Amino acid sequence: MRGIGILLVGCSVIALAACTGTIGGDPAGANDGDDGDGCVGCTDSGIQIVGSSRFPRLSHAQWENTVVDLFSLPSPTGLSSSFAPDPLGGKAFDNNEASLSVSSNLWADYQAAAEEVATLVTSDPALLANIVPADLPASGPARRDAWIAQFGKRVFRRPLAANEVTTIASVFDQGATYYASMDPFAAGVRTSIEYLLQSPHFVYRAQLTSDVGENQLITLSGWEIASRISYAVWDSMPDDELFAAAEAGQLDTIEGLEAQVDRLLASDRARETFRRFHDQLWKGEQYASIAKSPTLYPDFDAAVAADMRMELAKFVTHTVAQGGGVRDLLLSRTTFVTPEIAAIYGIDPATLPTADADGFSQVELDPNTRAGFLTLSGFLSYKGTATQPDTILRGVFVNLKVLCQDLGDPPNEAMGAHLGDEPTNREKVNALTGPGTCGASCHGNFINPIGYAFEHFGAVGEYRTEDNGYPIDSSSTYAFADGERSYNNAVELAQILAESPQVHGCFSKFWVEFGLGRTVMDDDKALIDLVAAESQAGASVKELLRTLLTSEAIRYRLATEGQ
Repeated sequence: MRGIGILLVGCSVIALAACTGTIGGDPAGANDGDDGDGCVGCTDSGIQIVGSSRFPRLSHAQWENTVVDLFSLPSPTGLSSSFAPDPLGGKAFDNNEASLSVSSNLWADYQAAAEEVATLVTSDPALLANIVPADLPASGPARRDAWIAQFGKRVFRRPLAANEVTTIASVFDQGATYYASMDPFAAGVRTSIEYLLQSPHFVYRAQLTSDVGENQLITLSGWEIASRISYAVWDSMPDDELFAAAEAGQLDTIEGLEAQVDRLLASDRARETFRRFHDQLWKGEQYASIAKSPTLYPDFDAAVAADMRMELAKFVTHTVAQGGGVRDLLLSRTTFVTPEIAAIYGIDPATLPTADADGFSQVELDPNTRAGFLTLSGFLSYKGTATQPDTILRGVFVNLKVLCQDLGDPPNEAMGAHLGDEPTNREKVNALTGPGTCGASCHGNFINPIGYAFEHFGAVGEYRTEDNGYPIDSSSTYAFADGERSYNNAVELAQILAESPQVHGCFSKFWVEFGLGRTVMDDDKALIDLVAAESQAGASVKELLRTLLTSEAIRYRLATEGQ
């Protein structure tokens, strides 16, 4: 059905866009359409609902996870790895709707994948039985329509309209013609899967509710809320219990919503979401590109770099599982090491506790030299050159990913600049970007003061007391949003960061971006402040996400042009 498949996808997407507005709508339209009766987008609690796409596309990871859950597959298909890639365009997370368009190449990828999945499922009696309930009518159109209604509801993540059942039934009936050698019912299932997996109602999380209330707000249906929270916590479609809650109207109440969010967050599947958030925010995928001087670091190789990423994952998972929040991520000394990483921390590998199944041992790092993820081997090695610490990039990272400090673009003069012959790394950086240089303002006020705190850590994160025979100076002063603070080293900096309102606000901003799957706007300030206040008060990472997913930002959308 290759030719028909492309036609179905193309026509369906165009039709959906024509009826309901542009797919991937512009969030900048948040204040359009004021009816004069009040604050556009404002809710009773003071949170403002920001305009966003009514049709956020599934990310490739979400597509893969959804296919696994939809068909109860024993493992991922891996088909999404061949999809046309999504350019992030500077976005922090791969679920940002602004990066998720559908090109002609991706349409073709969806079609090919739909055909492969349909073949896989209908050629395996066990897999086919997963989606064909035993209590269907015995035969004929009644059996077909009952299956379409049940399975289609799971594919579209909402009940089907009568005309949709009719259309799918027509596709189902073509199965016996296209696949004459198959059992007629299985053949109909096969063509239906091919069609359904290419439908925009599968590829997109369509929000079709359109009744406009006060302040241009539209209350989402329970089905739409179910998808919002499921894809936020599990990166996949709702499960049977969440579907049942939507059908029973339980998600229309705050109590019902809270109960389901709590259930999702308590599941083991939520662990992957917390890992994925921090891995993407802190650029764990970049660890694969770490390379060091074989002369200075003969034991460092790609396997060690991969272990550093796994260390980060285990650090995050453990910290969150223990009820940790921002402070714990910035201060915890508990980490997980292989013998090679243990050596970087100055730990004798022979003294390590019993390793887990992945070969990692849980250890406590020296409280005088280590505090939180900013002193883990992976971050320090990632932000290190082949031979030296990269003071500037360490400072840039903390400014952007921990403090949300806007640094702007570097001056043209900085392009291609190199460190000089000064005796220490700090002196080289100061000579290149300090007083009297083109970068004195930005570097002197923001980048260098943070970077200097990590001078005690070498190119792979090893602790050192001298640089080229000279004592190391890791002290500095930084102008935080609430005032200047001074520190002598990375541990003291981490302690300041852990209490900084600027840091809690930054972390909360990234959770809003991730949890809502879109770029943060100015009108999100009240929502970010709500989450940040809880973080500052000691809320765990799980509690921050719970606050976001039970807020009015999840239950409403803003009416924009085409509604």
